[in-house]
Amino acid sequence: MTRIDAKFAALRDQGKKAFVAYVMAGDPDYDTSLEVIKGLPGAGVDVIELGLPFTDPMADGPTIQAAGQRALDGGMTLQRTLDLAGAFRETDDTTPIVLMGYYNPIYNRGVDKFLIDAKAAGIDGLIVVDLPPEEDEELCLPAQTAGLNFIRLATPTTDDARLPRVLQNTSGFVYYVSITGITGAAEAQATDVGPEVSRIKSATDLPVIVGFGINTPEKSRAIASVADGAVVGSAIVSQIGAGKPVHDVLDFVKTLADGAHST
Repeated sequence: MTRIDAKFAALRDQGKKAFVAYVMAGDPDYDTSLEVIKGLPGAGVDVIELGLPFTDPMADGPTIQAAGQRALDGGMTLQRTLDLAGAFRETDDTTPIVLMGYYNPIYNRGVDKFLIDAKAAGIDGLIVVDLPPEEDEELCLPAQTAGLNFIRLATPTTDDARLPRVLQNTSGFVYYVSITGITGAAEAQATDVGPEVSRIKSATDLPVIVGFGINTPEKSRAIASVADGAVVGSAIVSQIGAGKPVHDVLDFVKTLADGAHST
């Protein structure tokens, strides 16, 4: 059982929904990023989604693109991202970390070496948005053999014919993308999301967590009420990008977490 599996089992036993926070590794710099990440569990975050900076982030909107560029400009690399996770693990051995990014840096490092190093750094799961199920032998299956969850995205365009393929080797949870488009492009609507979550849950026992387009405590609560939890990324990243003090960022995160947990 991974930390992700254990976290969702505990939340289920407590009758609670999950709150997942996305932050870009190394944004705006390594030390500030580590301070933010270390503060997330205390702000109510159940799972940390750690962005891996990349030069061509095709699924990300302007806010997260800018965060990735700030991190890259500050010298952030895949190794430094793993170092960041390892530094977090020195004081927290229970909060799950999902590394979210693109395949190029992993491929460049070599899959076998990456998986060994990611596991050693305390990474629990991977979301690699540009590897479809047809490429499962490339990273998904080796990752699961190494003890890492491989989390797949489902979207509004994932129809009933495609859904079984998407779910086939997914583990940890299913990430439902609430909108058609990039991060931060539109607001999620619970009335649209609810039926889609029900459709996915009829095909899997995995938790279904909803992200994209969630930017307020009220929206976090509404989406969590029709799913197993909510993910917020751009709204948090924009606070960091605006230069807000870390305690202010964490206070904002707590309002979002409280929203998700209030259902």
